[in-house]
Amino acid sequence: MTDMTDEWYVLIEEDTRETERADDVELKLHRWMLVGTHHINGDQEQATAVAEGAALHYLPGVLARHAKPGDEPARHAFLTPDGAWVVLLKQRHRECHIRVSVARLMHSQEEKQAPPKTLKEMLRSAVQAPAPSPKPWMPTGKPSQ
Repeated sequence: MTDMTDEWYVLIEEDTRETERADDVELKLHRWMLVGTHHINGDQEQATAVAEGAALHYLPGVLARHAKPGDEPARHAFLTPDGAWVVLLKQRHRECHIRVSVARLMHSQEEKQAPPKTLKEMLRSAVQAPAPSPKPWMPTGKPSQ
């Protein structure tokens, strides 16, 4: 585990879309995804400037796939009181939105994998009931006020 104090990022989230077919019905699936985590070599002020640039120029995949050279989408960029940008984009009868925000990395931990089971453990688990699932995270202690 590493605690960080001065690593700044620009995060870009977008409403991604996929069209699937199920039982002869076309389904348009929307999924809000973090599509970019851009490390900024600098302080919060520099990250804020980069975020503004992303809000004014980033082209989401749903529009980029259909764009022709020279196309520029209609763009309405809103700066929220918490410093995030919400951007509405329209191009060729398609519209979408993105969110661009500045964030400081506060915690980072590498993935850990349990060691592989021994043959004895595999045989034992084949005849025993499965282990209980880990309990979901719950807050502990009293909430701060």
